[in-house]
Amino acid sequence: MNISVAIYTLVLYKALLLAVGFWAQKKNKNTEDYFLGGRDLGPVVAAISYGASSASAWTLLGMSGAAYVLGLSAIWIVAGAIAGCATAWLWIAPRLMQHTRSNNQITLTAFLAEDERKGAEGYSRRIQLLASIVILLSFMFYIAAQFQGAATTFSTAFARPIVESLILGAAIITIYTFLGGFLAASITDTIQGGLMLFAAVLLPIVTWLSIGDWHVVWQSITSSPHNLSLNGSNTGLAALGFILGNLAIGLGALGQPHLLNRFMALRDARALKQAQWLSISWFAIVFLSMFTLGLLGKVLLPELDDPEGLFFALSTQLLPPIAAAVLLAAVLSAIMSTADSMLLGQL
Repeated sequence: MNISVAIYTLVLYKALLLAVGFWAQKKNKNTEDYFLGGRDLGPVVAAISYGASSASAWTLLGMSGAAYVLGLSAIWIVAGAIAGCATAWLWIAPRLMQHTRSNNQITLTAFLAEDERKGAEGYSRRIQLLASIVILLSFMFYIAAQFQGAATTFSTAFARPIVESLILGAAIITIYTFLGGFLAASITDTIQGGLMLFAAVLLPIVTWLSIGDWHVVWQSITSSPHNLSLNGSNTGLAALGFILGNLAIGLGALGQPHLLNRFMALRDARALKQAQWLSISWFAIVFLSMFTLGLLGKVLLPELDDPEGLFFALSTQLLPPIAAAVLLAAVLSAIMSTADSMLLGQL
C-alpha cells in the first residue's frame, strides 16, 4: 500500500468526523437532544449507525477469518448475527420506542429503573445506579479493546509507535463524541457503516474476479472434509454446542445500551418500519460478503499465517493504493463506530 496515499485518505476522513462533531454541537439545545438527538432520528441513520455500532472490526476481520478457517460451518455465525439483528428490530424496537417516548425516558437506565409503586423512588435510584455501574464496568474493557484495535491497525499500517497511535485515535473519537453527543455519534457511525458496506461488497467481488473460475473455488472448499462440514467436524452434543454457540452470537445485540438507544431516538412509526428492513439488509449483506470473502481467500492465499489478516492481505494485493486506503479506513471505521457509541452509552 502507498503510505502517503493512505495517510492523506485517513487525514481527510478524520477531519470529516471532527467536522460532524462540531456541527452536531450546534444542534444540541437540551438533554434530550444530546442523548437522543431530539428523538428525530431518520431510518437511514438509525439503521446504518446501528449496524456499524453493533458490528465492529471483528465483522470485517474476524468473520472473514472464521470462514477461512472453518469453511462452510462459519455460516452459523452469519445466521446468528442476522437473527439477533432481526429480533432486536422487529420485537424490541417497537416496544422500547413507544414505552420510552410515552414515559419521557431518555436513557436506558431510566427505563430499567422504572417502578410504578408508591414510595419506590429510592428503590428505583438504586437500580439505576447498579445498572450504570454494570454498564460502566462492562464497557470499560470493550472500549479499551476498541482503542487498542484502532491503535494496532494504525501502527501496523504506518509503522508508527503504538502509544502515539492510541492517543491519536482515542482523542479524535472522544472529541467528536463529547462535542456532538448522540447525533454526532449516529451520523459518524452512518458514514462509517457506509464505508464498511462498501468494503464488504467491493473486496469479495474483486477477489472473485481475480479467481474467475467457480470450479477452482469449489475444489478448494472440497479439498478438506472439514471445510464441507456444517458442524465444524464435531459430532453429537459437541456438534449441537458448536451450532448453538455460534448462533448465540446474535444475543449480544438484544441488550446493549448503545444499540437500544437507536430505537428510543427514532422519529416515528414509519421511520421504524423503514429502519427495520434497512438494518437487517445491511447485516445480511455485510456478514454474507465476509463469509464469502473467507472462502474465496482460501483459494488465493491458502497458507496465510494470520486468518484475521485476510482482509488486509487481499486489499493490498488486489486493489490500487487509493482503494486499499479506503478499505483500511473502513476497518478503522468499524472500530471507531463501536467505541464512540459505547462512550456515549456510559454517560
